[in-house]
Amino acid sequence: MKKLLLLGGAEYLLPYIKAANELGVYVITCDYLPNNIAHKYSDEYANVSIVDKEAVLSKAKELQIDGIISPATDPGVVTASYVAEKMGLPGCPYKSVDILQHKDKFRAFLRDNGFTVPGSAGFCNKEDALVGAKNFKLPFIVKPTDSAGSKGVTRIDSLDQLPAAVDEAFDVSISKHIIIEDFIEKAGSSSDTDSFSIDSNLVFCSFNCQHFDEEAINPYTPSAYSWPSDMPEGIQSNLRSELQRLMKLLRLGTSQYNIETRMGTDGKGYIMEVSPRAGGNRLSEMLKYACGQDLVSNAVRAALGMKLDDLHDPVYNGAWAEYIIHSNKAGTYRGITLEPEFEKKHVIEKDYWLNPGDNVYEFTGANRAIGTLVLRFDTQGEAEEALANINRFVKVDLT
Repeated sequence: MKKLLLLGGAEYLLPYIKAANELGVYVITCDYLPNNIAHKYSDEYANVSIVDKEAVLSKAKELQIDGIISPATDPGVVTASYVAEKMGLPGCPYKSVDILQHKDKFRAFLRDNGFTVPGSAGFCNKEDALVGAKNFKLPFIVKPTDSAGSKGVTRIDSLDQLPAAVDEAFDVSISKHIIIEDFIEKAGSSSDTDSFSIDSNLVFCSFNCQHFDEEAINPYTPSAYSWPSDMPEGIQSNLRSELQRLMKLLRLGTSQYNIETRMGTDGKGYIMEVSPRAGGNRLSEMLKYACGQDLVSNAVRAALGMKLDDLHDPVYNGAWAEYIIHSNKAGTYRGITLEPEFEKKHVIEKDYWLNPGDNVYEFTGANRAIGTLVLRFDTQGEAEEALANINRFVKVDLT
């Protein structure tokens, strides 16, 4: 019986546990929080911090695992590649993953290899960051080099904002490194969705539309996603070609990815983030609904060296959307109310994560989500209109 080590313990691991069980695989979940929900569904739990590479490696050897991944769990991605490389297991090269997972290194790699990239600079202390920021034209972005879920990200429109933004970015960063970079004003919607490569060939490449709640405290935390993308076909084609070039240069092999891209108002396509893991917010699950291809099962198979499906670029069955249920005020959770006709026509799946009486927090990041809705529409325009007016159809009841 093959053994798969999953790093993390959040809800997003549950589809991977289910897929592994269906393949007859023994699943071990690993993090330092024994009460996390995924540990209730795995075959075994290892209480080890996923950012401690050596500790995870030691435990992996003890458990005699056959594969390791960190699905939808950004802090474990580097560790997973390190352990896989040390144990001779399937996975992306550690050196390449280290570049992808640290925004300062990634920006430098893109720039050195002729990709379209925003101007940027990395810093390891506040004093240098405050001085270096003077080289950037407002507005610009301050963010940690190694965090996900939009945590610690601030758009700077006035230098008065800078000290607090720098402090926040350093606080969130695991390595205590931050990056300052040009703000790329997007044309249309930015994209944040999942893709897949086999032997460094990009076999499944998707683009979507990110949506944001302008009333949220953190305006950079996505509140919804929809497929297909509204980016021009030429930009999508160019980005796909550049992503393929990136995967060849880094020799990434076989992997699932979460990829963020956008088209700037300058008419250029930008690769913003590439992480060799599933995206949070159930993106790969959404893609299975939208186009019928199962990236989750194939990620499990890839980690264990098993035969993969014949993946290909998505062909969407209608327009699909995922709404991240959230609240812009704190309170005590009572429940969620859906407008009946909207629910009947468009809601394919409801996934609620709280129980009555639980605390609800303001939507500052993906970790403050209350649940998700899977939605289907006949047209992209219908999906966009519904998401623009989502508060008419979905209400979080608080006391």
